[in-house]
Amino acid sequence: MARALRLAERGRYTAHPNPVVGCVLVSGGAVVGEGFHAKTGEAHAEVNALQAAGDAARGSVAYVSLEPCSHHGRTPPCTEALIKAGVRKVIASMEDPNKDVAGQGLKTLADAGIEVQTGLMQSAAVSLNRGFLKRVTEQRPLVRLNLAASIDGAIAMAGGESQWITGPEARADVQRLRARSGAIMTGIGSVLADDPSLNVRAMDSETGGLQPIRVVLDSRLRMPLAAGMLALPGTTLVCCTGDPDTNALQNMNADVQSFPALDGRVDADAVLRELAERGVNEVLVEAGAALAGDLLEKDLVDELVIYQAPHIMGSQTMGLVNTPSWTALSDRQALTITDVRRIGGDTRITATPKQSD
Repeated sequence: MARALRLAERGRYTAHPNPVVGCVLVSGGAVVGEGFHAKTGEAHAEVNALQAAGDAARGSVAYVSLEPCSHHGRTPPCTEALIKAGVRKVIASMEDPNKDVAGQGLKTLADAGIEVQTGLMQSAAVSLNRGFLKRVTEQRPLVRLNLAASIDGAIAMAGGESQWITGPEARADVQRLRARSGAIMTGIGSVLADDPSLNVRAMDSETGGLQPIRVVLDSRLRMPLAAGMLALPGTTLVCCTGDPDTNALQNMNADVQSFPALDGRVDADAVLRELAERGVNEVLVEAGAALAGDLLEKDLVDELVIYQAPHIMGSQTMGLVNTPSWTALSDRQALTITDVRRIGGDTRITATPKQSD
């Protein structure tokens, strides 16, 4: 199963909005076939493993990181392929909560006389597909907040200068965060200050050229027609409030949509739910202190990735997040640090917010 989970990772940059899945077929104590789901619309992990095994699949045990599907989607059901191949046992790390599967795959296999088992290395399987699981169970994607700061918590000088706080290795690492995301979100303030591209660069061999949706929260629709991202391939979703004139931006191929307002801003939760409707599993937020703080205040952040540079920027700077509602020590957001590692000369800290008691 550990091998199946590692295989699943190979689809990290290309399988979304589908989950990443790996499959290993074992017969007589030896691996006879293995596969993973590489891309939406292409064969699933089980089918690739069966094709690799050929006749050796008959009588084998299939280790799958997620319950096999039993419905017709873009591809035929994996349960049908496993039954036809004569697999004698299927061990799925976890059930698929997707309403189109939700235990029906395992039931189909059991009804066909195949022994089924679930739960092996389940926590690892859940971690592997956190975004997909959140989308299908809560109708909201996983939100990952990406921050870069000096060791004293500054993201820019008081005048706005911020390039570059971290080193080239950290910036390259962010490209991998972008590549695994279905959307990258920022605020209009960052667009006006930095004109970011919000695209994946120099990873075509790993991503197949896929680009995430670029999302700009822009309540008053100040998005410049000359913004660099509007000229790039892919979708730029500009989220405003009210009923402004959107023709000029739409003529620049922007997808402009109006959302409810909340506290004078675009309701970020409504935007996230729209992204879930579009099949987005993971959203990477690359924004300034205002949007980052707003998401934290509203408990919309599932994970933080903080790149901390080994220098002190001093007092004439901008802080990491802007959270005006946090006025007492008790308001602070407690974090659980899940990973710490060096990326070039910088330190990458991965953490998840702790839930309040």
